[in-house]
Amino acid sequence: MWNKIATYIIRYRFMWVALVLVSTVFMAFEASKIELSYNFARILPSNDPVEKEYQDFRKLFGEDGSVMVIGWQDPELFNIDKFRDWYKLSEEIKASAGIKSVLSLANVYKVVRNDSLTRFDFAPVIRQMPETQAEADSLKKEIINLPIYEGLVINSKTNATLIVVTFNDKELNSKRRLTIVDDIEQMAETFATKYNTDLHYSGMPYIRTVNMKKISGEMQLFMGLAVFVTLLILWAFFRSLRLTLLSIVVVLIGVVFSVGILHLFNYKITALTGLIPPLLIVIGVPNCVFLINKYQSELISHNNKDEALMQMIRQIGLSTFLANMTTAIGFGVFYFTNSSLLVEFGIVAAISVMVTYVLCLLLLPITLHYMSTPKARHLKHLEGRWAIGFLRKIDYLVHNRRKEIYMAMVVMIIVSVFGMQKIKTIGYVVDDLPKKDVVYTDLRFFEKNFNGVLPFEVMINTKQPNGVFGDQAEALYKIKAFQNEMAKFPEFSKPLSIVEASRFLYQAYRGGDAKYFALPGVLELNKLTNYVQGQQGAAKQLNSFLNEDKSVTRVSFQMADVGSERIKELMNQIRPKVDSIFSSEKYKVSLTGHSLVFLKSNDYLLSNLYESLLIAIVLIAIVGMVLFRSIPIILLSKLPCLIPLALTAGIMGYFDIYFKPTTILIFSITFGIASDGTVYFLTRYREELMNGLSPSNAVTKSIFGTGLSMIYTAVILFCGFSIFAASSFGGTAAMGVMVSITLLVAMCTNLILLPALLLSIAKRQGKDVMPS
Repeated sequence: MWNKIATYIIRYRFMWVALVLVSTVFMAFEASKIELSYNFARILPSNDPVEKEYQDFRKLFGEDGSVMVIGWQDPELFNIDKFRDWYKLSEEIKASAGIKSVLSLANVYKVVRNDSLTRFDFAPVIRQMPETQAEADSLKKEIINLPIYEGLVINSKTNATLIVVTFNDKELNSKRRLTIVDDIEQMAETFATKYNTDLHYSGMPYIRTVNMKKISGEMQLFMGLAVFVTLLILWAFFRSLRLTLLSIVVVLIGVVFSVGILHLFNYKITALTGLIPPLLIVIGVPNCVFLINKYQSELISHNNKDEALMQMIRQIGLSTFLANMTTAIGFGVFYFTNSSLLVEFGIVAAISVMVTYVLCLLLLPITLHYMSTPKARHLKHLEGRWAIGFLRKIDYLVHNRRKEIYMAMVVMIIVSVFGMQKIKTIGYVVDDLPKKDVVYTDLRFFEKNFNGVLPFEVMINTKQPNGVFGDQAEALYKIKAFQNEMAKFPEFSKPLSIVEASRFLYQAYRGGDAKYFALPGVLELNKLTNYVQGQQGAAKQLNSFLNEDKSVTRVSFQMADVGSERIKELMNQIRPKVDSIFSSEKYKVSLTGHSLVFLKSNDYLLSNLYESLLIAIVLIAIVGMVLFRSIPIILLSKLPCLIPLALTAGIMGYFDIYFKPTTILIFSITFGIASDGTVYFLTRYREELMNGLSPSNAVTKSIFGTGLSMIYTAVILFCGFSIFAASSFGGTAAMGVMVSITLLVAMCTNLILLPALLLSIAKRQGKDVMPS
């Protein structure tokens, strides 16, 4: 088959070039239309119970992660000049397009009892900007007398305050969000500069915007670094500018295809899909290395260029196909996670790997056909003394020191297993950022002064119309009891709920004295009901906490970025309290919210790691059956790929690198890439056996036949993945370092352990394994 493929590629070269050219132009056009994703990345599948509860909440009450906050701490909050400018800042932000509402000291509301119309009216505390310090001090007293705002927009103990900015849902998940956040920052920094003070920013819209900007910038950085690093290494290997540029151009065409495929699938650039182009450069270049090395080695043998090209395709075509197939499988298994974020990444990466392989197989032979024969200096790298000496030592070890090799591997496994036991699965919303990053430090400011800004929602379904107020307001008193229990947890802020609104109304009903900010008894509560009717005044405000038939209500908290481990502990403590307060027969209580879904996603990813890795092992083992129909060889050949993964997991345990979305990707990806070396070696070993060589001589020939290319590939992959260490996201940086180490170790195990295992299997079969 490969003889025919080689013939067709060379014979119909004009047709292939034209086809590639037309398709590249088309893909470039599609790639030009690609957009960044401004939606929050969904990791949990749509049928997951936690995700379903969250989507049910969003259908009733809208987006919960739509609030950006601006924090300011100053003992002179109510200094007339500062307060006036704070007022102006709030109004300026409120007037901006895309803003739904703004809450701050400058525009807090009070409730006024309107006996003539038998209703409550909401009136601004500040009707006009204060002109004197006395007016500002009077406003301070009035605001302090409204306990509902303590812990929400002001912390009177620490002299900290907030501007709470709620985005329109439409603007929140669009490109416009970036502009809005930038505009708000510019407005706020004018205030900060004037008074030489620090303002702090946080909330999900802000965090998402900062992360998206970093992702966009780093995608371009990684692309540049990947091209530069591979250019440098290829030049160092081949000492030929033409071959270096040819390899890079072919792989860059593959990158164009990958971005075009993204758009054709109607996907967008996310934190993961943004990694595909630089990954493809790093992964695609080894195809060029193996093909060019084979071409040049054939030229040394017989100096016939056309025959060398035919042999290159015949002998390397299959091994590179199988190697790329195993790499594609490493990506493709993410399809089985049912997580849209991982599925998009896995599908596009897998297809792009195979497309890049086809491009290499077509364009390299055709281009080399028209290029002049390489000069002697361009072939010297194939006879490098350092490489030959290194491969001779490996050949000696696998023939004479197999016991020592196995003992070293056993020690490595034991050390790795011990380290694996130390791995923690902890994810934080901002844990990928450095501790000194402003997003991280600002989030800690809000946690210190307001117990956090990450949304946590409790949805209470009474299962009957008007159930929130029915049965003598039983639900309200249960919600009050629940809120009292939640107040015992310092990780949660003061809640916003129908109970807090009722307290606020009762304070107004009793004349506005702060001591009446309480949930009244049933009789007093019934009196309030007459003032809360229709869709005007207080009734309109209360409806934001209720669904249409008043059977479902929400209790909204803000929480600290406690991490996935702590949140599991909190849920284990909170759920029993919920069950003891709300009878399951009468109520359905859902604990949900943006932050809970995000943090629980880590557990989902970990559980899917084992599943996807197992699927990858099975599928790659099936690919191995193409080469050998020997179960011992298939099983033992997986060890050179699995041991580096175990070592990497051990290193993560020793150095406290947590399992999280980016680091979990390491294992399936590297298993697929590490299997490439196994495929290259086994393919060559099979060919030598078919040529009539003994297992011993076949192993020696395979070591010297594939060793140099495997070393080149390992160096390229090591340096290529190391570029991700430049990321400002800790998880991406850790992924780059860990993958680099894993693939370097995989080269050693494929060149040392794999041939040793093949000789041991041959020896058990009674074959000659003594070196000639």
